[in-house]
Amino acid sequence: MSVQPGDLEIVLVGGGGHGLVAHDAARSAGWIVRGFVDDDPGASLDGHARHLGPLEGLGGLLTANAFLVALGEIGLRRRVIDSLDAEPASVVHSHSWIAPSAQINAGALVCAGAIVQGRAIVGEHAIVNTSAVVEHDCDIGENTHVAPRVALGGGVRVGPDSLIGIGASVKPGVTIGAGVTIGAGAVVVDNVPDGATALGVPARVRGA
Repeated sequence: MSVQPGDLEIVLVGGGGHGLVAHDAARSAGWIVRGFVDDDPGASLDGHARHLGPLEGLGGLLTANAFLVALGEIGLRRRVIDSLDAEPASVVHSHSWIAPSAQINAGALVCAGAIVQGRAIVGEHAIVNTSAVVEHDCDIGENTHVAPRVALGGGVRVGPDSLIGIGASVKPGVTIGAGVTIGAGAVVVDNVPDGATALGVPARVRGA
């Protein structure tokens, strides 16, 4: 169970481009952004939030505040998530639409313009990025990134640690495995196995 706006200030983990998107979503949702942690001393979030220092040694800070992993790269996100023992926040942009029967789990981020329809599940630390559409009864796995303008048809299942690239479309009822990469603009009409990369229209597993 994640903490909600108004409970605590939020700390972002990551100060790059995705961190800026997460910052704006958090502010829109009513969070007070205390600052961000990033190992890059030059990270700035364009001056909109205070750089609190590197991640190492700041575990106590994250334990005392709600946090959101605001990193776009799947593998890096996974390493950070597994290293933290703190309470994650779910952040839902005020200009997204979430069906009452949808479930947004701890640590998830839903960005501006996204739509999450009835009975859909957005897993822990997953990202539903700008203007993505997650139709009814979809199940998005933990730490999966649904990129901007993706369209998931009803009943699509996506395993953990996967990336659905910008503008991709997935046919209703398709299952996408764990650790999968779907290329930008791909049209997925068949199931995709764990660890595969699928590209094209219609999407084909690379090397298959």
